[in-house]
Amino acid sequence: MPLSLHTLAPKKGSRTKKFRIGRGYATGRGTTAGRGTKGQRARTGGRKRLKLKGLKQMLLAFPKNRGFQSMHPTVYAVPTERLLKSFQAGDRVDLEALKAKRLVPKSAVKAKIIGGTEIDKKLTLVDIMVTTSVKEAMEKAGGTIERTKKAKKDAAKDKKKEKKGKKA
Repeated sequence: MPLSLHTLAPKKGSRTKKFRIGRGYATGRGTTAGRGTKGQRARTGGRKRLKLKGLKQMLLAFPKNRGFQSMHPTVYAVPTERLLKSFQAGDRVDLEALKAKRLVPKSAVKAKIIGGTEIDKKLTLVDIMVTTSVKEAMEKAGGTIERTKKAKKDAAKDKKKEKKGKKA
């Protein structure tokens, strides 16, 4: 077949008509016209400049991955039996000494000695909280419990908070 203007034609399948959607059930793209169902994006002009509606609901949908950070420092408990194993008679025991012996973590701000066994060593506790039973046992063994000015202020603040809590 000779090539002439009236025989020129595009390649088969290269020029197809655009599929017209939203032209009824029989076309295969009726009802929702390929837009899914409902909502702002299903509407004309809905994909441009989406408006934020219901901020509260959106925030509630986010996972709570921030957690809670208490403003009160964690008080680490140290049993007397571990304390007696770690220190010699006559030693000065403060927070740094407890951290050095790895009885409390390096990040510790407060520590408390809790009872459980009899105390037979004479120790000096500095700025460390103790239970009443440990205090009695420590004095009985000849040990002392010292408080610095800063520790006394902190204890006074704690007492005030306790009183406020009891009134409410």
